[in-house]
Order: sequence, then structure tokens, then C-alpha cells
Amino acid sequence: MKLYISLSIALIVLVLDLASKYWVESTLEFGQKIALTGFFNLVLTYNPGAAFSFLSEESGWQRWFLSGIAGSAALLIIFLLNKYKHEQLFCMSLSLILGGALGNLYDRVTLGYVVDFLDFYIGTYHWPAFNIADSAIFIGAALMIYESFRHKEGSENSKAKAK
Repeated sequence: MKLYISLSIALIVLVLDLASKYWVESTLEFGQKIALTGFFNLVLTYNPGAAFSFLSEESGWQRWFLSGIAGSAALLIIFLLNKYKHEQLFCMSLSLILGGALGNLYDRVTLGYVVDFLDFYIGTYHWPAFNIADSAIFIGAALMIYESFRHKEGSENSKAKAK
């Protein structure tokens, strides 16, 4: 996959993420919840930490620590996109992860926290709220895992045929 295509996919994810966060923040007040189904709400929350609110109770140092990780990961991903441009599914997964990482990095640098608003639940158990960027990162990681199993199966089939 050509680098400009991979970066375009990441840009689309970034724009969708930032636009959805802007819409939610302009529509809801902090903590306000809009029930849409029996298992899904829109709710405006802020997460100064990482996934599952990890480090969210810290004094503020985590903002720059997590920003540094995201920025470093973005640079590494761009390098990998260029190096492995012939592996389309791998590049697609990296593009989704890059777009999501940049969306959350933008929030973290400009606001000091990440805007979350997607709230899925079963009964009284609520999954931690998340956003479009988090969804893209999750889908990208799932595709990467799938791709790793696909390559493993392909190499095992090649070994079996060689015998």
C-alpha cells in the first residue's frame, strides 16, 4: 500500500475522531448522558489517563509521558508503513492505529485529557467510555493479530508442503 494511501486512511480516522469529539462537546455537558438503546449511551467524559483510566489519578505528569509514547509510536508507525508497504493488511492496521493515536494525542496535548463519549453497558456494568480513536486503535490491533495468525498458518502450510 502506498504511503500516501496509508496516511490518507490515518487522516480520515483523525478527522472523524476530532469531528465527533467536537460535536459531542458542543452538544453535551460534562457527565451528561443520552440513552440511545438498552445497552448504549452517549456520555461526555474526560480521561486524563490511558486505557481504562490507567494513570488518571496521577498529578499531571502522565499527560506528557503518554503524549511522548503516542508521538514516538506515530513516528515508528510511519517508518513501518513505508518499510512494509507491500503488506496491505498490515499497513491498513497500522493506518487505523496511527489515526487513532494522533486523535488522542491531539486531545492530550491541547486539552490535557482525552474526550470519551461512547458508553456501552450490560445491566449496571459499564465498559469504560471510549471514542472513535480508541475504536480505530482496537480495530487496527485486531487486524494486526489476525494478520499475524494468517502469516503463521501460511508458513505452516508451506512447511507441510515442503515435507
